[in-house]
Amino acid sequence: MITSTNSTPHLLSTFDLHGLALRNRVVMAPLTRGRAGVTRVPNDLMVEYYTQRASAGLIIAEATTISEQGFGWVDSPGIYNEAQVAGWSKITAALRARQTPFFLQLWHCGRASHSSFHGGKPAVSASAIKINGDTIHTPVGKQPHETPHALETAEVAAVVEDYRRAADRAKAAGFDGVEIHAANGYLINQFLDSKTNHRTDCYGGSVENRYRFLKEIVEAILTVWPANRVAVRLSPNGNFNDMGAPDFRETFTHAATRLNGYGLAFLHVVDGLAFGFHELGEPMTLPEFRAVFSGALMGNCGYTQGTAEEAIASGQADLIAFGRPYLSNPDLVERFANGWQLSPPADLKAWSAPTAAGYTDFPFHEQG
Repeated sequence: MITSTNSTPHLLSTFDLHGLALRNRVVMAPLTRGRAGVTRVPNDLMVEYYTQRASAGLIIAEATTISEQGFGWVDSPGIYNEAQVAGWSKITAALRARQTPFFLQLWHCGRASHSSFHGGKPAVSASAIKINGDTIHTPVGKQPHETPHALETAEVAAVVEDYRRAADRAKAAGFDGVEIHAANGYLINQFLDSKTNHRTDCYGGSVENRYRFLKEIVEAILTVWPANRVAVRLSPNGNFNDMGAPDFRETFTHAATRLNGYGLAFLHVVDGLAFGFHELGEPMTLPEFRAVFSGALMGNCGYTQGTAEEAIASGQADLIAFGRPYLSNPDLVERFANGWQLSPPADLKAWSAPTAAGYTDFPFHEQG
């Protein structure tokens, strides 16, 4: 265990996550990356990237597509075939050797995609409503957003099954658990949010119906994993991918309340506003989730060492996930513990570059 020398004893304290021993409360957030190549098979460069950051209490792997239908990001990794399982197995083994718990984030982009990812077929979503805004980076360069295909009622079950199979493969790959990505305007979020869900079947209309898709995914994955190894990520305040509806508070309170009944590993809430805010009311805060969710609660987005310590010390959160600081500070925990200055923020243009530059070449403090 790394001992704090600079007044963040709660952030750097140990935590028992349902039998998983976390050496500290610092979580490496799931950062969408593009280093897996066209095969989407995790590789040795990714082994190095995660191993460099192994002092985190918990690492949540980058967003990982559950199927070819889920594509929406160039060269991001997948978990839908055996070669990908084998690639991930190298990374899970490396982190297990360092006693770092490792969850895989399960991802389907939904409408946040483009037909060029799908052989000319449209992306899918809850409803045929396209993203209003910037272009999307695709295999054929930047392209305007397109109107997605609204999944037919009979088509939904196949997507749920894709999540279950992906969770099964994550188990085979040696992960300690899985996180269901229901945030940031991707497919599950598109079903939850009344802005993007105009359905009239059993998956649309009422808040309970809009929650149904997530419910079915959770329950399918629970046939593979115990509940205390399954987590869910929500983004109640976010506007990324053109999200946000006036009834957001009702929607996410309902979802958290219903998720509380499963005994999940944790609920991961993107409560901060540093990634964009829809400004449709006062932002939802961790105490609102704490009131309806009794399990482990993780905050995320824009936290500093000091605000993270405050959130944990006050009982608002059990864990805090750090995203962008981990890009340029592989030894983030050691920097927190020793009061060392953080490296300058990474150039975000390097997020998706296929090389080690902007990925594994950031110096540790001792090397600076």
